Amino acid sequence: MASGSTMTAPICLVENHGEQLNVNPEALQILDKISQPVVVVGIVGLYRTGKSYLMNRLAGQNHGFVLGSTVRSETKGIWMWCVPHPSKLNHTLVLLDTEGLGNIERIDLKNDSQIFALTVLLSSTLVYNSMGTINNQALEQLHYVTELSQLIRAKSSSKFSGVDDSTEFVSFFPDFIWALRDFTLEMKINGLFITEDEYLEDALKLLPGTNPKIQNSNLPRECIKQFFPKRKCFIFDRPTSDRNLLFHLEKVPEDKLDSTFQEQSKKFCTYIFNHTKTKTLKEGIIVTGSRLRTLVVTYVDTINTGAVPCLENVVTTLAQRENSVAVQKAADHYSKQMVQRLTLPTDTLQELLDVHADCEREAIAVFMEHSFKDEKREFQKKLMDTVKERKKDFLLQNEDASFKYSQAQLKQLSEPLMKSISIGTFCVPGGYHLYLEAKEKVESDYNLVPRKGVKANEVLQQFLQNQVAVENSILQGDALLTYQEKALAAEWALKKAAEKEVELLSQKYKEQQQKLEAQERSFKENIAQLRDKLERERENFRMEQEKMLKHKLKIQEELLNEGFLKKSVKLHAEIQLLKKEIAANKEDKCSLGPWIFDVIGKMLDKEMPDPSKLIPFRD
Repeated sequence: MASGSTMTAPICLVENHGEQLNVNPEALQILDKISQPVVVVGIVGLYRTGKSYLMNRLAGQNHGFVLGSTVRSETKGIWMWCVPHPSKLNHTLVLLDTEGLGNIERIDLKNDSQIFALTVLLSSTLVYNSMGTINNQALEQLHYVTELSQLIRAKSSSKFSGVDDSTEFVSFFPDFIWALRDFTLEMKINGLFITEDEYLEDALKLLPGTNPKIQNSNLPRECIKQFFPKRKCFIFDRPTSDRNLLFHLEKVPEDKLDSTFQEQSKKFCTYIFNHTKTKTLKEGIIVTGSRLRTLVVTYVDTINTGAVPCLENVVTTLAQRENSVAVQKAADHYSKQMVQRLTLPTDTLQELLDVHADCEREAIAVFMEHSFKDEKREFQKKLMDTVKERKKDFLLQNEDASFKYSQAQLKQLSEPLMKSISIGTFCVPGGYHLYLEAKEKVESDYNLVPRKGVKANEVLQQFLQNQVAVENSILQGDALLTYQEKALAAEWALKKAAEKEVELLSQKYKEQQQKLEAQERSFKENIAQLRDKLERERENFRMEQEKMLKHKLKIQEELLNEGFLKKSVKLHAEIQLLKKEIAANKEDKCSLGPWIFDVIGKMLDKEMPDPSKLIPFRD
C-alpha cells in the first residue's frame, strides 16, 4: 500500500457486536503498511438509503461495499476500502462505509451514536446520506450530531476548565456533505432558482421562537453550523424507474441508469476527489495510514471502556508511538550515512567530525519531519543520546582502525632496522650513528604513509619508547664516541623524546578542542532546527485559531441577521476569549528563542566537555 497498490475489495475495519466494537487485525495490518498521507471519506445515514452505492462509485467500481436489496441492513460496523487517490499524487483514498443508523434490529441505540462519532473522528469528509428532502423530520433524524458534545472531547482537561469543549471541534472536524437521494422537489425559493448549497443553508436557518419544541428543532441546525464550517449539498434523482433494477443496482451497467443520476454521481465523485482534504489532526498534524491505524485502535479501546474519546489523549498516544519510531528512523539514518561516507581510518579527527556534523544535521531533520508534540523534548533528548553513543562508537572504530593500520605500516617499515639490531649490525665502532640513520629513515618513511589516522603519532611514540633501551645500549657500546659525546647524545635523545611527547599532547589537546567545537555545533544545529519546527507548529496553531475565529464571527453575523440576540451575545464571549488567546500566542512568540536555548541547553549541558579538564598544553 505504501507504494500505491490497491485493495481489490473492502474489508471490515470495526466490527459491531452490539455490546462493544472490535477492530479487525487484518484491516490494521493494511493501514500499518500505508506510509502515504490519507484522505478519508466516511459515509453515515439511515439504513437502506443507498450509502454503499456512492462509496463504490468513489472506489471506481459498481460493486464492493455490499448493497442490500431488502429491508434488512447489510453493512455491520465500519467497512474500509483503500485505493490510490485519483487526483492527489502519493496519497491514499480511504473509504469508510458505515452501518445504517436507526436499524430496527438493534436494541441499544447508543451504539448508533458511537458509530457516528467514530466516523466523524476518522474522516476528512463526512457524507450524510438521506432520502427525500431536508425538513424538520430529516433534521430530527440527524440527532446524532447534537450528541457529539457528549461523545467527543477536544481536551482531556476540558471538563474542569469551565469552557464549552465543543467550541474547538471546528479545528479538527471533517467537512460535511449532505447527499439527498431520490430528490423530487424543484430547486426554488420564493419563485427563484437556488443551488444545492443554498438549499442546504436555507434549511439550516434557525426557527424563530422560544418554546421547547422549536429549540429542539433548532439544536441539530445549530450543531451542524457550529461544528462543520465547510458544508456542501448534492441532490440525486432516482437511479432508475425500473423497480427490479433497483434491487440489483450493483449489477446494472452504468448506461442503463438514468442519465441525470449518472451526471449527479460524477459531479459528486469529482468534488470528493478534488476538494476533500488530507486527514489532519489539530495544529496541522498529517495522518498517514499507519497513524490512522493508531487512531482507530485508540478510539475504539476508549469507547469500549465506556470513556469519551478525547483528541488530545489520542494525539498524545499517537505522538508517543510516532516519536519513538522517529528517533529510530533518525538514528538509523545517521548510522547508515556515517557508514556510507566514512573511509576508516580518517586522515584527521576533524574529517570524521565534519561527516558526523552533516549526518547529525540530516538525522535531526528526519526526526523533526516524523515527530510531533514532543513538548518536553524527551524524544529529541533520546535521539541526541543515541547519536552521541553512536558517534563514540565511530570514534572508537576510527581509532582502532588507525591504530591497527599504523602498527602494520610501522612494523613493515621497521623490519630492516629490527633485523639489523638482531644480527648486531650496530655493535661496531660508529654503530650509533648508523643506528640513528636507520631509525630516522624508518620515521621518515612512516611519515610519508598517507591516511594513517588519529593514532599515527601515538603508535610512533610507542615504537620510539620501545627503542630507548636498545638505543642506549648501542650508544654505550660505541667505542668511537667519547664520554662527553655519549652524554650529549643521551641528552639529545631525551630532548627528542620530550618533543615527541609534547607533540602527542598537542594533538590530543587539539582533538579535545575539535570535539568541544563539534558539540557546540550540535547544540546550535538542534536549536536551529527546533526553532524552525516550533515556529511552523505555532504558525499552524495560529492559522487554526484564525479559522475558528472567522467561523465564529460568521455564525455571530448570521445569528444577528436572524434576530437571535441572546445566542449572539453568548457567542460574543467565546469570540473575545479566542481573540485573547490569539493575542497571547503572538506575545509568546517573542520569548521563543530564550525558551529553546534553555531547553536544549539543559539537554546538552551535562554532555559538554569541561574546559577545565582539557589537557593544559601550551605551545
